[in-house]
Amino acid sequence: MAVRAVRGAVQLEMDEADHMDEQVGALLTAILERNGLTADDLISIWFTATPDLHCDFPAAAARKLGIVDVPLICAQELDIQGAMPRVVRVLAHIESDRPRADIAHVYLGAAAALRKDIAQ
Repeated sequence: MAVRAVRGAVQLEMDEADHMDEQVGALLTAILERNGLTADDLISIWFTATPDLHCDFPAAAARKLGIVDVPLICAQELDIQGAMPRVVRVLAHIESDRPRADIAHVYLGAAAALRKDIAQ
């Protein structure tokens, strides 16, 4: 089984913990579903959040989904002038037999504009 990486992002409408849980949960669920994965296929997940998000750790949403034995880490995105605000990004390392070209990267809502080249 190969190690692959899956990217994703979602833009939040507001900096509120319940909203972050809902949106990050939806992003993680979509990543798993679109790639035919379960939590057992996850190796680790990196989360980043733009500097304007303060309400909670994005990784908390993963724990609420039952992803409890996978290493998770959160970091802050660079504060780039003109960048899309209130964005949580994900980089998940997975075990999968899928070829790299068949990995579905998931950009929800307005975040799809971030990576038109790989958003599916």
